[in-house]
Amino acid sequence: MANAWLVLAVPDEDRTHGGNDGYEDEPSEHYGWDSTVPNHAALTIGDVIALWDTKSLLGVSIIENIDTGQAVKETYTCPECGRARASRPRRNKAPAYRCWNCKAEFDAPAVHHKEVTTYRSRHSAAWVDLAGLLIGAELRSLCHSPNSQLSLRPLDWARLREKIVVSSAATSVRITDRAQRQLAGGHRLVMVRARVGQGAFRRHLLEEQGAVCAFTGPAPAAALEAAHLYSYAADGQHRPQGGLLLRRDLHRLFDLGLIAVDPRQDTLDVAPELAGFVDYTRLHGRPVAVLLGRGHQAWLAAHWDLHRNSR
Repeated sequence: MANAWLVLAVPDEDRTHGGNDGYEDEPSEHYGWDSTVPNHAALTIGDVIALWDTKSLLGVSIIENIDTGQAVKETYTCPECGRARASRPRRNKAPAYRCWNCKAEFDAPAVHHKEVTTYRSRHSAAWVDLAGLLIGAELRSLCHSPNSQLSLRPLDWARLREKIVVSSAATSVRITDRAQRQLAGGHRLVMVRARVGQGAFRRHLLEEQGAVCAFTGPAPAAALEAAHLYSYAADGQHRPQGGLLLRRDLHRLFDLGLIAVDPRQDTLDVAPELAGFVDYTRLHGRPVAVLLGRGHQAWLAAHWDLHRNSR
């Protein structure tokens, strides 16, 4: 079974430890940390990631990839005791800093540089926004070590999942479960990513199909994305009749297999996980809104086999 993690995502302006400059996080898409953080190497693809801001839950997702790199990290410590426990700069008091450890006051912290390994998770495909659903105390109680102060804390996913279901967000955990099954089966969560040539591919689809969402009909061009009907990440090529224009939300649901096209009738099939969302369930059984070529039909049939016949 995959691990689960409670991950602290705090805006830089809210950080009070004074030990470093923080990380550039976008909770719904990616999260960054480095090798100075406890548990830094323990997170892996397929793990559940639950992000919070110390006050409440932000959302949950499944890690689809982790990018690593090398960097030089700048850290700051108290010039008296050497501990990284300096307060944020005090705007109306001098000296500007006060050490939380030895209580020394000083105008500027000592600066240190250290080579570190950097990590950035990618988890946008299965992200479910659950902002405010659970408060901080509830989340801490679900950790394996409730009193832990770590940024990356091992979490009991079964208990968190139950809490989410009880809070009337059962659809959310079904989406997370589906994403986990896809990764466990060796499939990528995101079948489409921006690559070299993606802009040209989208322009080609707009010229060929017009500003039409293949699932719902005419739409503003700005709302449409070029969706590959096959795994471009694995194939690396823009193939003839290998794409359709979709609204962004439908594109994401198509990637997850929550919406598929029944190749027997070229009609939309909406998965049970979306039963609580009328804007999507009313699409079930509707014919696609564009004329499909044989290439489109072949790729859509493969998508159907992956997400329907393999269930």
